[in-house]
Amino acid sequence: MPGTFDVICKTILEKCNCMKHLFTLSLILSFLITQAQTSIKGELQDENGLAIEFANIALYNEADSSLVKVETSDENGSFQLQSIIPGDYYISATYVGLSDLRVSNIKLNIDQQLDLGVLSFSPMAVELTEATVTASRVMVESKADRMIFNVQGTINSVGSDAISLLRKAPGVLIDNNNNISVLGRSGVLIYVDGKQLPLTGDDLTIYLQNLPAEQIDRFEIITNPGAKYEAQGNAGIIDIRLKKDKSHGANGSISGTYSQGEYGRYNLSGSGNYRNKSLNIFGNASYGGHESFHNMDFISFQNGIQLEEKVRETFDRNYYNYRIGTDFFIAKNHTLGFIVRGGENNGERLTLDRISISPQDNPTEIDSILIANTTANNDRRQNTFNVNYRFDNRKGQSLNIDLDYGRYENKSLRFQPNIYYDAKEESVLSKDVNSFDTPTNIDIYTAKIDYERSVLSGKLSFGVKYSRVVSDNTFLVFDEINEESLQNDTLSNIFDYDESVYAGYINYNRSLGEKWSFSVGFRTEQTDATGDLRAFLPELQEDPVEINYLSWFPSAGLNWHLAEKHSFSLNYGKRINRQDYSVLNPFRYQLSKISYRRGNPFLRPEIVNNMELGYTFAQRYNFKLAYSKTDDQITRLIAPDKDDPLANFITWENLAEQTVISFNASIPVQITKWWNAYFNASASYLNNQADYGGGAVVDLQAYTYSIYQQHTFNLPAGIKGEVSGYYSGPGVWGGVFKYDSNWSLDLGLQRKFFKDRLNVRVSAADLFYETGWSGYSDFAGLYSAGNGWWDSRRVSVSLSYNLGNRNVKSRKRRTGLEEEAGRVGDDG
Repeated sequence: MPGTFDVICKTILEKCNCMKHLFTLSLILSFLITQAQTSIKGELQDENGLAIEFANIALYNEADSSLVKVETSDENGSFQLQSIIPGDYYISATYVGLSDLRVSNIKLNIDQQLDLGVLSFSPMAVELTEATVTASRVMVESKADRMIFNVQGTINSVGSDAISLLRKAPGVLIDNNNNISVLGRSGVLIYVDGKQLPLTGDDLTIYLQNLPAEQIDRFEIITNPGAKYEAQGNAGIIDIRLKKDKSHGANGSISGTYSQGEYGRYNLSGSGNYRNKSLNIFGNASYGGHESFHNMDFISFQNGIQLEEKVRETFDRNYYNYRIGTDFFIAKNHTLGFIVRGGENNGERLTLDRISISPQDNPTEIDSILIANTTANNDRRQNTFNVNYRFDNRKGQSLNIDLDYGRYENKSLRFQPNIYYDAKEESVLSKDVNSFDTPTNIDIYTAKIDYERSVLSGKLSFGVKYSRVVSDNTFLVFDEINEESLQNDTLSNIFDYDESVYAGYINYNRSLGEKWSFSVGFRTEQTDATGDLRAFLPELQEDPVEINYLSWFPSAGLNWHLAEKHSFSLNYGKRINRQDYSVLNPFRYQLSKISYRRGNPFLRPEIVNNMELGYTFAQRYNFKLAYSKTDDQITRLIAPDKDDPLANFITWENLAEQTVISFNASIPVQITKWWNAYFNASASYLNNQADYGGGAVVDLQAYTYSIYQQHTFNLPAGIKGEVSGYYSGPGVWGGVFKYDSNWSLDLGLQRKFFKDRLNVRVSAADLFYETGWSGYSDFAGLYSAGNGWWDSRRVSVSLSYNLGNRNVKSRKRRTGLEEEAGRVGDDG
């Protein structure tokens, strides 16, 4: 294994010689930074010496017992409270099944880094039969570098999936094509448990739709990632964290959900883990079925012709997925881990597409009607493997090594007859029948090394990463003639995409006295990619597209703790959004005989500079103002075909520039003891600019806003109620599509039984059926207006049962610390 990493590191340095300057910068920073930080740290263990993770640690003023700061212990039981004003304090720590731990008479001096060492909990004497624990997390937490959207236990998440839950996340917007943006910026990277998900477009949508809410613990939204993270993704990262029980002993749970709208859905899930001093074994699995529909109506005008289109789509999918992992605690400071993930999705889609064609100046005189009904069968499989080694001496020094391999397979077969009828749909004018065989295979290889250590009272981190993506795409088009399939070599091709990225980074952060802290980082990435289009006819063969460039990505952050309840942050980052293989291939993907989409092999990567100013009041209310300037923004456009006056197509182009100014506010409110509320509001201004010549100009400005709120009620008889909903104002999708407002209201109830082991939840989603979309685009001589709606109004029932066999005991009370932690927004 060391030999492999030697080769990787040598290759990276050979490909990107300038990376050696990163380490020179680390030495310069080490000598420039001389101020010390004021902090308190420690390590939590139980009576057997096992690390206690995710315990609540709260720091209080000794004089008046006012809460100063709340943190949680990490997976090693370690915690650190930073940027503390000198004074007299005490610490209270709590964990399920253990007696409260209190450390008093803490005197903190200026520039002192106080290490409390190992702190041991005592077992609780209360029997399980007498009591159980009641604890909950707030819905949204604000951390130094991310916003955390907790969905586990949220009643109205019942029967939902990942993409539906993301519609409710703070600052997140999903358009009519399921493209995701954050704070008004497109280009979001999706991670699962800290690993990038390489899927895009329809593949990403289907993956998220098949990821049930019952498996999701939280979303971590990182709008301005530091140098440690990949520079890819203009709007940052959304990391989907799946549930993982880390309690000691053997634990498990099973759950089942049924949801009914116009069609039914179901999901069965199970999870379990076993943990002791030597190892942790964990896993989960899910199986489900998903039926739904998506309807769209369009009216378009181009070249003096009116096209009135009605699309009715139905979906029927079955899926399963699993995750199995093991962590070996091979020594006190050494962990070796393995994770295997896999899944398969089999689905059928039936599309009924009817297009009426008439003169624009006399739309009642229908010339002809095109019927293009499509049957599609898709089989998607994925398998990923991870090996991880971690060293952490719990004194500020750590080394992390990751090796990953992922294989994604997509088999797709489509059958599409295009039949032209007369105005009365009585006579067939012409008929073209096509079938499509379009398999795609993606292989991903990554190797990463990250190192951290304490340097001059701060934290210095640096690392290297190599990643390679190989995508094989086959596009075979067949003409069905006299019940015989003949390959159309003019429209068929094979497109191979091979991309390697060599990266290195360095980052330094520390406190400057009592009120100030900063971070600064640099990342460099060398990108080598080749897009090779292989045609079946020599005259259609094109030269491979070579992409080679070196990019630098600085990042910096400054935090100011003005007073006990007031803190400010200022962050800057430069990022990139590379062309995805799915939008590079110029293959013509036929939606109907007069509608198609095609890629653009000449797209340039987009470069963005992001600036964010944040303010936090009372460690609870969070506000963020952001500015983003993107050059060569990759955007989705709809334009008329130059050769066929009836046809239009979807493609991707670079905008000259895009400017986004956005604001976000996150406000939790405890109205009464039994009524808690959460509000999130966001607003943005967008300015798109481009000139493609020939009158194809983009000059578009738009304001948009959205409001999300959730109210939770503790009702009699142990029932918990929830009312949630959002309102999204008008805005812009892609480069030119202006959409109208939409909104949704959800209701939910929850009741627990059998000493809280059985959890029953009932929810009703989109009660007034207002989640759908509508809008229009006007670009390059094509005006198109439309609206769409889907199976969003649903009633769902979920039952989950905890099979826990924990070797800890519980209690029936919620400590004052847990209540405070819930109010200030830290993980309970």
